[in-house]
Amino acid sequence: MDRNLGNGRAPDAAASSSLGLLNRSLGMASQLCWWGSRTGERETWNSRRAQHPQGWSSQALRGQAMAVEYVTYQGIKFPPAYNSERSLHFAHKEFQVQDDDVFNVTYPKSGTVWMTEILSLIRSGGDPAWNRTVLNSTRVPWFTTRLGLESALSYPRPRLLTCHLPIHLFPTSFFGSRAKVIYTLRNPKDVLVSYFYFSKMCSSYEDPESFEQFLGDFLSGDVPHGSWFDHVRGWMEMKGKENFFFITYEELQQDLRGSVRRLCQFLEQELDDGAINSVVENASFRAMKENKMCNSTLLPRDIMDQDKGTFLRKGICGDWKNHFTVAQSEAFDRIYQDRMRGLPEAFPWDAR
Repeated sequence: MDRNLGNGRAPDAAASSSLGLLNRSLGMASQLCWWGSRTGERETWNSRRAQHPQGWSSQALRGQAMAVEYVTYQGIKFPPAYNSERSLHFAHKEFQVQDDDVFNVTYPKSGTVWMTEILSLIRSGGDPAWNRTVLNSTRVPWFTTRLGLESALSYPRPRLLTCHLPIHLFPTSFFGSRAKVIYTLRNPKDVLVSYFYFSKMCSSYEDPESFEQFLGDFLSGDVPHGSWFDHVRGWMEMKGKENFFFITYEELQQDLRGSVRRLCQFLEQELDDGAINSVVENASFRAMKENKMCNSTLLPRDIMDQDKGTFLRKGICGDWKNHFTVAQSEAFDRIYQDRMRGLPEAFPWDAR
């Protein structure tokens, strides 16, 4: 597929953060100049990294636990700690997609970290060193966020990028490119449960008053990143296109090895059995839970309070059954059937 994938090497971490790379690419340099001159918010990557391992200033989040003022873009709420209206607009309208970009796209709590680890391991030919020594947000930058965008613009090609954007807010330049999207989705009931617990521990999200309240907000789409139903329906319009690969969390759970092989084929990356074994082993829930580069334990408590829960909580399918009442499940099913009507795709959780 590309030079780095061909020799099984991960992008060099130091090169990834070097602004000198931008000077060798006129297009990216102009993007960074636009960002620096228009927002007034940009700080250097190195100075922000010095404040915090993921480039976030914990001071910026102090005092937000009681009330969160979400950033709104195109009618959808986004967490304020990472996003701004300018960064989202830039990602949507100005970000220049390259033909060899690979995007990891999900609705929140649908397997984002899992796919990040899988893609990183495939990119490095199964060698886990990159995953174990470089933060996942650096390996696969969140290009819609303020600092993730800077990282993405300085990332040596081919780029691995990630986001939670619905398709109508995805970079417009993507649709004229040969870049690839990997879209992972998950049983929405399990998404809801995971999102509920995540919102209680992450200071850039409102702490839900109750599960019942969060259930209502989720079903109405009044949660950060918008409606699950709209997100999935929008992205499923891409099904059948050669540069689009969709997979479910449930498929990853049932057959991780087979899923990795399918991904390798899509990415045109040939891995031998030993490399495949390494991907499967190092992308296991146990391995991720122990890896500080992806389990968020490096984050300070005022950003991610893991005394209130665990970022990588259970990693299972069907946990919703431990939280929904019969009435809540039946109400959810009625809304699900109405909102997903006409979609030809049958998902694993649709089986009765």
